[in-house]
Amino acid sequence: MNKNKVIVVGGGMVGAATAVKLAKQGRDVTVIEKHLIDADHILSSDKVDIRISAINRFSENLLDELGAMPLLRQNRIAPYQQLEAYQQQGENLLFDCHEIGETHLGHLIENNLIQASLWRQFAKYDIEVIEQLSAITDITQTVDSITLHYGDTQYTADLVVAADGGQSQLRTKAGLGVTGWQYGQHCMGVLIKLDASQQVKTWQQFTPTGPVAFLPMQAPYANLICYHDAGVLKQWQKLSNEQLKAKLIDHFPELPGDFELLEHAVFPLARQHANDYSHRRLVLVGDSAHTINPLAGQGVNLGFQDVVALADILADQPDVGQQALLKRYEKKRRHANLLMMSMMDACYFGFSNEIKPLSWVRSKFLKLANNTGPAKNWVLKYAISGTLS
Repeated sequence: MNKNKVIVVGGGMVGAATAVKLAKQGRDVTVIEKHLIDADHILSSDKVDIRISAINRFSENLLDELGAMPLLRQNRIAPYQQLEAYQQQGENLLFDCHEIGETHLGHLIENNLIQASLWRQFAKYDIEVIEQLSAITDITQTVDSITLHYGDTQYTADLVVAADGGQSQLRTKAGLGVTGWQYGQHCMGVLIKLDASQQVKTWQQFTPTGPVAFLPMQAPYANLICYHDAGVLKQWQKLSNEQLKAKLIDHFPELPGDFELLEHAVFPLARQHANDYSHRRLVLVGDSAHTINPLAGQGVNLGFQDVVALADILADQPDVGQQALLKRYEKKRRHANLLMMSMMDACYFGFSNEIKPLSWVRSKFLKLANNTGPAKNWVLKYAISGTLS
């Protein structure tokens, strides 16, 4: 097999996973990244990252295969066994891992720990990392190669994987358009230190002002997620920690204990989907191809599914940059990603309003859904495995 040269632009969670997965196939892989990290320092640090992901079982299996999950199990990691959604108490839709014979539904893990655990695999597979602070200035392609231009510096490969995020420079430079919109609300994430034992249930409550969610990290830490109007959250950011804590208590009455507010951040919400996932020898993965409402924490899981699908299609291929292969990858992933994006939007728009007849319907729906037996378990298996089978 021709070894093939692959350049992955972007060394975040999805980009790093792509690099390791393709290097395991015997490819010559280089990662181009603007912000280099010290993986050893991150994995040994006591500093807790406010950015976390709900890693489902599909993603856990991938991280195991890539050698990252064993490192994560030695670090801060929080398996959760239950996932609950409700509008008000008594109308709860509860998913429990034991209903489908599993020990857990997934893990809540800090993003920088996932990234660092993957970067630790780079040396094992001789993955080169290049720090590139400049913006890309051009992309040129021939029949059998693709070249990235950063001013006077050039990098040539058989395939370039764009994993450079929702504002992907490569996607823009390649002329790949997107369809999407900004949601009217913003989201506040809050890192807290919780005075309670280890929690095994993550939950979301749908309120008229937007969803709120409790994400239990490894005790004593947890993450609170609050959707609200952008102007309201902008005002909240100006509050003292004591004032903000009072606001959060009003929005999170079911917390299992008192808490200390450690850090908070606000970010806008957007849905975005690339019209094409590839252009000749350039292919998109993760947020460069699709950004999703973070309502159920599915963003990185969809990205990891992209990684597996792309690697499976490229396996044993003598030329990884063939357009026909990349179009096969797009066909496989585009529909699945669009389905999940639409499901999240249906939940978001269906529950985030004060229309009284719709509120009654939501109440009945949650009660009914909690008692549907096989159908409920099918949804749960889909959520944790990322597949419809």
